[in-house]
Amino acid sequence: MAKLKHEFYQQHEVTTIAKQLLGKILVTYINGVRTAGMIVETEAYAGSGDRASHAWNNRRTKRTEVMYKPGGFAYVYLCYGIHYLFNVVTNIEDTPHAVLIRALQPVDGIEMMKQRYNNKPSAKLTAGPGSLCKAMGIDAGLNGESLTGKKVWIESGKDIPEDAITVSTRVGVQYAGEDAYLPYRFSIKNNDWVSKGKGL
Repeated sequence: MAKLKHEFYQQHEVTTIAKQLLGKILVTYINGVRTAGMIVETEAYAGSGDRASHAWNNRRTKRTEVMYKPGGFAYVYLCYGIHYLFNVVTNIEDTPHAVLIRALQPVDGIEMMKQRYNNKPSAKLTAGPGSLCKAMGIDAGLNGESLTGKKVWIESGKDIPEDAITVSTRVGVQYAGEDAYLPYRFSIKNNDWVSKGKGL
């Protein structure tokens, strides 16, 4: 399958991209090993106007600088000092939108995913943003990587119709006040790999 091009990521509406990413295939190629999974859950973060975003109020730090690149780069950060989380930078340069990839359905390299997870049973290997990063070998070394490069990318996969998408609130953003109630979380209905995290 073909890699998504930068133009896909540079659409202006982050929620549109978050929905369109469902059904696409996230791929890592690390030490000669391909691992891949179909994206089944995403969350949109709408930059400077979104209190849940790292770039709210145009916050610009060493960590968030990658969010200000034009769409088509990876934003990987460490959450609570424990889990890496993988985000797709979207929109045009200096508009810091991003989509968090929350869950995958494993497609390729499942044995390697299990090894990275100490041979954990495959049932929940990639059902959650921290879990999927561990299984896919994603860490801070991929932060800022182009999504059209050779280490991490997203392939075309399939399109998910609107009536097969569940829309809800994001997880773990209670600090964001009214923005915590925005319907910015998207998942494929009845997919067993969607995470169990609960929004408001």
